[in-house]
Amino acid sequence: MKKVRGVLWGLILVAVGVLLLLNTLDVLAFDIFFKGFWTLFIIVPCTVALITEKERLGSLIGLCVGVFLLLCSRGVLAYALLWKLLLPIIVVLIGLRIVCGTLFGRKKADVANIPPVSPAAKNTTAVFNGARVSFAGETFDGAALRAVFGGIECDLRDAVIDKDCVIDATAVFGGIELYVPQGVNVQVTSTAVCGGVSDHTKQETGAHTLYLRATCVFGGIDVKGEEHFYAEN
Repeated sequence: MKKVRGVLWGLILVAVGVLLLLNTLDVLAFDIFFKGFWTLFIIVPCTVALITEKERLGSLIGLCVGVFLLLCSRGVLAYALLWKLLLPIIVVLIGLRIVCGTLFGRKKADVANIPPVSPAAKNTTAVFNGARVSFAGETFDGAALRAVFGGIECDLRDAVIDKDCVIDATAVFGGIELYVPQGVNVQVTSTAVCGGVSDHTKQETGAHTLYLRATCVFGGIDVKGEEHFYAEN
């Protein structure tokens, strides 16, 4: 996809250059700075991302916003109508993304039957604020993390992980950072709407597994090894 994205951007720049050249030579006559030209800086990148990226919902929403703004700038639609239509359309797109992801999304065979979070799991919630939770010296039985318009840092570097465990994490307009120790594998299964999970850890043979069940709605979850913690601090 990187090659496709590069080719598309290259062709777009060539096309823009040719149009500017023809306009300069009076072969074509058009106003470069037409009313609403600035919306192209939204429409073009979103269109390219829609073609080249796997997660397309954010690009589709951005494209809809760009087209609506262009139509409003051109006087086709009123700005008041834009805001009335935009929210319902975004909600419909998010709903369709969740339905399609549930019905047709691919699941890895080894994480399809993840057990529920242990009753002994520690719950941490951050709503419009930040929270930090550490399991230093504790036997880890799993965790439930909820970040809503907030952030959570979960530190497992010094936790005692002597079995496979489940972490249930939800980030809604927020973020979660999860630091795991060496000698532990992480398996991720996620449902994402304009967000996602970044797993920077390495798989190790014969290690216990942390099953991360993630839900991201306009939010993100970063899973990092302890080496990242020391590099950032």
